[in-house]
Amino acid sequence: MTEYTTVSIPKDLSERVEETIEGTSFSSTSDLVRFLLRSIVIQHQKQGSLSEAEFDEITDQLRDLGYLE
Repeated sequence: MTEYTTVSIPKDLSERVEETIEGTSFSSTSDLVRFLLRSIVIQHQKQGSLSEAEFDEITDQLRDLGYLE
């Protein structure tokens, strides 16, 4: 059985994410967060490590999508 932990994000960000995922295959903010984190971890594991530039690029993309402030 998979165990879970709780990650807190600001309420206004959660509301923006809910609006963003309407009409997508993501059924919740948690689904989207799991997808994004898995994507980052998989990329990291494939490359052995993320360079600072790659991390910054991911951060910029998430910011552009409205997931980071």
